[in-house]
Formats: sequence, C-alpha cells, structure tokens
Amino acid sequence: MDSALPFSLGRGLVRLSGRAQVAGRHRKQRSPLEPALNAPPRLRHLDEGPAVLVVNTRSRSGRVAFEEARALLTARGIPLLAAHALSKPKRLRSVLEEAIASGARRVLVGGGDGTISCAAQVLMNRDVTLGVVPLGTGNDFARSLGIPDTIEAACDVIVGGYTARVDVGLVNGRPFLNAASLGLTTAIAKRLTQELKQRAGKLAYPMAAAAEMRTLQPFHVRLQAEGRTLELDALQLVVGNGRYHGAGNMVAPDATLDDRRLHVYAITAPSAADGSGERTGLGHLQDVATLARVALGMRSGGHLEHESVVHLDTARLTVETEPPMEVNADGENVGMTPMRFEVATAALRVYAPAPQ
Repeated sequence: MDSALPFSLGRGLVRLSGRAQVAGRHRKQRSPLEPALNAPPRLRHLDEGPAVLVVNTRSRSGRVAFEEARALLTARGIPLLAAHALSKPKRLRSVLEEAIASGARRVLVGGGDGTISCAAQVLMNRDVTLGVVPLGTGNDFARSLGIPDTIEAACDVIVGGYTARVDVGLVNGRPFLNAASLGLTTAIAKRLTQELKQRAGKLAYPMAAAAEMRTLQPFHVRLQAEGRTLELDALQLVVGNGRYHGAGNMVAPDATLDDRRLHVYAITAPSAADGSGERTGLGHLQDVATLARVALGMRSGGHLEHESVVHLDTARLTVETEPPMEVNADGENVGMTPMRFEVATAALRVYAPAPQ
C-alpha cells in the first residue's frame, strides 16, 4: 500500500487510479473550544489606526446588536471613524471599500457567516485587520477562530489586540472562508426559500431536507489532488478551509485556518457500491440511512471514521462531476462543476483570542 496516499477512508472501497485502495489515517482530536490555529495569535500595537464598524442589521440580532457593539467598542477605547447599520447587505462591499479609502485600518464586521465571508473578499491581501462580531445562526468562522458568540465577548477579543493570519479558500478564484459543498446540502439550500423560512420558522430546514430526501440521487465525482485521481459515487462532497461548516458541524477535527491545506470529505452512496449503475428503492433507503448515521458524528468529527466517508487534505483540488453539479461556498451559489480549489495562504489578518 502506498504510504504517501493522500486519500483516507473509513472502511470503504473506492477506485483510485483504477485500483481499489483502503487506507487509514490517525486524526488528531482537538477540543471544540480550541481555536483552529497552528501559529498562536500575536499582540500588535493597541493603537492600530482608525476603525470602522459595519453591522448587517438584517441578520438574526439586527439593530439592537449594532447599538450594543458600537457602545461597547467606544467604551473600551476604540474610536470609530464611522459606524454603519446596513439594512441592505448588498451595500457591504461598497461601504467597506469606502472605509478603506477613508483610511480605516481596522474593519469590525457584525453579521452571519455570509456577511463575514463577503467582508473577507474585500479585505484579504490588504493592510487591514478584520474584527468579527458573530451575529448569525451558524457563526462557523468565529467558531474556528475561537471567538465567543456573545457581542460583549467578541468585542473584548477586538480590544485585546491579538491578531492572526489565516488562509482563504479559493474556488475558481472566488474566496471562501468556511467550506464549499455540492450534493445534498446544496440542494436543500435551494429549497430553503425565504418564504419557507417565514412560513415554517425552525421547521423550515427539516421540511426542506425531507423533501429533498425523496428525490435524493448519487452523483459521480472525479477528484484530482497532488498527482492522484479518485473516482466515486457520492451523496455529498465538502471542501473546507476552516474546521467548521453547517452551524457547528466539523469538516475535520484537525483542520486549522492556517495549515495551508483544504480538508475534503465525501459521503459515498452504498446504493452504487456494486457498480451495476442500477438503483432500487432499497438502495435509496440505504443512502438515506447512511446520511443519518454519518450526520450523528459530524459535531465531533467522528463522521470521518464512517465506512462510507472518504476524506483527504490537499493544497489544490480539481472536482469534476457527472452530471454537472451546483457548488455552494459560504452559503452562496458559485456556479457549476468542474471546479478548481486552492488556498490563498495567510491572506487575511483577523483579531483572535489571546493564546492560552
């Protein structure tokens, strides 16, 4: 067996360069509260220049969060050049560009993962520090950094002045912070319309998932990474830059935001394991049952040990599928496969908790 094999499985079989291979890899377990960073955050000069606060007031916490964050930051000695409450998130990019043009060197952003991801696209590779005030339902980037989910504690992280350089994932050149996915979760996201959210509330996601399960179909995927090719029939594929996605589910327990690697897992379809290409009603039930069992381990990272899960880490990845599949990155549709993934290393400076 090739000891340099970059692909690792639970106990399953896949086609790797025309051969069936089984490999195992020890996964380093980390505490869910441990920041997903290898290099410890470093203390900068506390006076880093002008700061601007921008809060998406259409996120879960809204206008009250904006007022609280502004008051806390000012009281803790961070003078704000400007403070923006954005009821129209589409204005975020232009507001950030204007802030940088006006001399801001600290951009403090309140919102969910989509808002933070959009801000990162503007701020990466610039001499600007991003401060994160998590206000969404997922807050996976803040979770990967170890930033608490209360406004006061998040502001304390900013005031502390510790910063870290983190990687940014790129999918066909478009930046993302947490993860890109295709398959089941992308299909569910399409069904999860604003109308359904308003009508069903917390039941919206289970309703969308149940509807999608009825028509669940595997897709064929071809992965190319570091000179190797992997082909399999999958129900879902996730490519992570950070440790978390999907509101606290782990991409991989040993993933960090500064390891210069993409962490990838695929949930394979048991219904396609015989290679016949035929899928019965029983096969559909097998696939649904597999997804349910894998989901049980996602909070701890134990899903990587499931026999139907294939996982790998790589600096670059090419994904081709049959049929072509939509790809979702940090909650946004970024197009159809094929897709090329890579890492922009240390591309974003962010405030992070003090090292323990």
